[in-house]
This record gives sequence, C-alpha cells and structure tokens, in this order.
Amino acid sequence: MDVKKIVLLVGALIVAAVTAVMAKNMFTGASAPQAQATPMVQAGPEVLVATRALPVGTIIDAEALRFQPWPKGLIQPAYYTKENGGDPASLIGTVVRNEITAGQPITQGSLVKPGERGFLAAALGPGMRAITVGVSPTSGVAGFVFPGDRVDIVLTQEVEGGGEGEALKVAETVLRNVRVLAVDQSLTAQDESGNNVAKTVSTVTLEATPQMAEKVAVAQKIGELSLSLRSIADNTAELERAIAAGEVDVPDNNDPKAERKMLISIASRPIDTGSTVTVGADVSRYQRRTVPAKPAAQTVSQGGASEDSRPQASAKPAGPVVRVARGNTVTEVAVGVK
Repeated sequence: MDVKKIVLLVGALIVAAVTAVMAKNMFTGASAPQAQATPMVQAGPEVLVATRALPVGTIIDAEALRFQPWPKGLIQPAYYTKENGGDPASLIGTVVRNEITAGQPITQGSLVKPGERGFLAAALGPGMRAITVGVSPTSGVAGFVFPGDRVDIVLTQEVEGGGEGEALKVAETVLRNVRVLAVDQSLTAQDESGNNVAKTVSTVTLEATPQMAEKVAVAQKIGELSLSLRSIADNTAELERAIAAGEVDVPDNNDPKAERKMLISIASRPIDTGSTVTVGADVSRYQRRTVPAKPAAQTVSQGGASEDSRPQASAKPAGPVVRVARGNTVTEVAVGVK
C-alpha cells in the first residue's frame, strides 16, 4: 500500500475527529435562551368607552356606553372614569359631536349636553335641517314616538270642488322614514332609571332635507299632519326596494363592512317619493272618490239677476235623444237638433 495514501487517510480522520469535538463543545457550551416574562401593564381605573360605532349626531342611550378597565399610564384627563364621576346615566340624551369608534374612550369634548350651544345642530346629519310640527295625542301616536325613531308623515285634508255636496276627504303620505330629533324640547324620553316613558307631547322636531322642510311647512298650512311610526324591520325592506330600483350600488367584493355601511346609509335616508294616497271612497262607500263637479248653468231672470243658484232640470226633448256626458254633467240632445 502506498505510504502517501495512508498518511492522507490518517490526516483526514484526525481532522474529522477534531471538527466533531469542536462542534460538540460549541453546542454544549451555548446556553439555552431564558424565557423572560413580559411585564404586565398595570390596569388603571375603569374608563367609559363606546360599545358600538357612534357617528356624528348620534343621540346617546343607555346601551351606547359601558365602563372598561384601562391602562393606568394611558389615562387622559378628558376621559370619563368612575373616580371623576363619569356616570353613564348622566350622559343619556347627549349628542355625539365628533365620531367615536367602538371601544374608544369617551372624552368630555366629544359630547354635547342639552342646553349647550350647538346642541341641536350637533344632532343633525350633514346637509340636514330641523323642523318642528305640532301634534295631538292622536296624530302623535299617543306619545309613543321617541327621539331616534323613524316615522312617516301623513297629510289629511278636504278638497273643495266647484259644485255642491260634501268635499273630497283625502290622506296622503308625503314623507317617509323621517328621523325624530326631539319631542317637545327634549332629545330623550327616559326617566331617571333609563326607561322610556310615553307621554303626551304637543310638538315633534324632525330631521329633513331643505326641500323636505319646505314641503312640511306647506303641508301644515294645507291640512293636518299625523305621524305614522315605522318598524325597525322596514330598513331591510327599504334596502331591497332601493337595490331593485337601482338607487344604490351593491359592492362586488362581498365586503361585510361595505354592506353594513350601505344598509346604514339606506336606513338613515328620508324619502319624499313614492307617496300613497287614500280617498274617502277607499274607506267608505258613502264617501266621494273625486272632487265635486262645477254646478250647471244658472237660470237668469229678465233683470239679469240669478233667481236660483242651484242647477235646474231642463225640459226633456221629444223623440229620440242622445246623452252627452261632460264630466259629471249629463245632458240629453234630441236627434237631429243642432
């Protein structure tokens, strides 16, 4: 056997052994990483936070706020805490001035209390106006309309015609899905325990667009206005109607947040189209369906004065006749007579 090959083989074995020993010592001497406990953030006092997203103009109710422990080092002087008397019941009926996200602490500058400057203006949505209508116990749903509810506005009137007889009685839904801002001079109808209390009111303040406010002002001069309370379930039906009519664009990405935003937008939009009308004949067969017609020509005396303002029956022509109807007036004309 060649001596050189033996020397090379022995050298290779020595190098391999030395490498293995060094590797073993390296891994054995390395200390394992020690697990270190993350320092716990010291919980501070309980802070008043929003339970849901509160857009600008939201009227605070008992379910909108709750207390939650907050890190002591992150407490700000403007937060409502139990230590500084932040009672949620005292904030019911206030209005959100700046948008608050869910879980965000409530600050003293983000809410407007009744009596403060800009209180009602803060409750209005962008581009909306406030208008007040007078109601009675019957037209105001017996006091069961509370701030934040949605109502339809029904106009009831009598339409006089040119003839004798009873006027046409008609009811028309002029506006739908209108938000109630306040009843009388209060934006809340809750007692000290936070329960809604029905009470008879004389005025209701509504949120409407400028054009709708004009319609309400004119409608109060035409006849009597009544409020029709809407169901919460009508929001879904209204969304389906708006989608079918092409009034809204449905998101293509099936984003739940986008769909929820679209639903909120539809639910909060007042509507002044698609009005429905009911006349007296739709309720009772003894009521009119049309406006009373104009009277027939009056009989004139020799002096030119009217002897009788009531329509007089004309003499029936002899022979065959043709009946001519002009509106509600029917005359008989003899055949061959011009």
